[in-house]
Amino acid sequence: MKAPNFIIVVGTSAGGMNALIELVSQLKDSTDAAFFIVMHLSRTSISDFLVHRLQPHTSLKCEVAKEDAKIEKGHIYVAAPNQHLLVKKNKIILGRGPEENRWRPSIDVLFRSAAAAYSTRVIGVVLTGSLDDGTTGMLAIKRSGGTCIVQDPNQAEYPDMPLSVLNNMDVDYCIPLDQMGETFFEISQTNPKEIAAPQDVIIESEIAERVVVDYENVKQLGVKSIYACPDCGGGLWDIPKQNDNLNDPDNHRDGQEKSDRYRCHIGHSYSEKDLVVKQGEILESTLWIALRIMEERRTLLKKMEDDNNKNGLSKMAASYQEKGEDIQFHVNKMKEILFATQKTL
Repeated sequence: MKAPNFIIVVGTSAGGMNALIELVSQLKDSTDAAFFIVMHLSRTSISDFLVHRLQPHTSLKCEVAKEDAKIEKGHIYVAAPNQHLLVKKNKIILGRGPEENRWRPSIDVLFRSAAAAYSTRVIGVVLTGSLDDGTTGMLAIKRSGGTCIVQDPNQAEYPDMPLSVLNNMDVDYCIPLDQMGETFFEISQTNPKEIAAPQDVIIESEIAERVVVDYENVKQLGVKSIYACPDCGGGLWDIPKQNDNLNDPDNHRDGQEKSDRYRCHIGHSYSEKDLVVKQGEILESTLWIALRIMEERRTLLKKMEDDNNKNGLSKMAASYQEKGEDIQFHVNKMKEILFATQKTL
């Protein structure tokens, strides 16, 4: 077993299957690297679904990532559904911590762990996909001295993820899929000196790895925001793009580096776009619950009205009828609000 010279981490979402098939078909046995793939799949997906789809297109061994497995050169490790995939020095870690950007596995979690463990020997790759999972992780790779590659958004089936990276940082390569295999090979022949990753990158990687519920750790990463975590209700911390001089209060509030990410001390993490999406999901769910409770209350009041009428208690029946009519008015209003809200989500 030979440890690889480089760790190549790949993230994709919508449109990713075809992109991954084309990508792995270019990988050379002589590329001195191990490959890690996170693709957004439903929690109920079969663990080796991606392996079965990719293996016929590559001579490299493709397998589902396993806890504590040694990292080997020439292997492609695929994240299983509903488990974060992280790398440590020479081994794989699986995480069941909170979702990041509404996903588990999260591309950001993989990228950040690779940056923390391998710094300059990491190549980050973002392919086709919606929204922006992978952008924060790619920033971690960049700040740790790694190489950043995105698929040319003009050729991506869903360009949002590559565009998000390009809009937030300078990448080393923005290239079509058919040039990536050769690019990987050329980079893998270099021998960069490893450096220590920034401390905030290491802290966030440890949070995902060990599910560290630590207020003090998150306190080091940013400043408290006015928002609550839509998943657990805890306070969200406003995380700046760069934390190198976090003790300087002007470092991330001077207009030079705007925050676009939030994290709670439990471990849930969101970009601004994902936070808006998640808030919308919670809002709609809450409104449906409120509507259900009001409908049930109206039904119960109607039953009490009928029961009292049967017993000749007309005054009590009239009281329940009035209350039921009031509830019906609010039910109709709630439906109007719910349907109007759906148009804005």
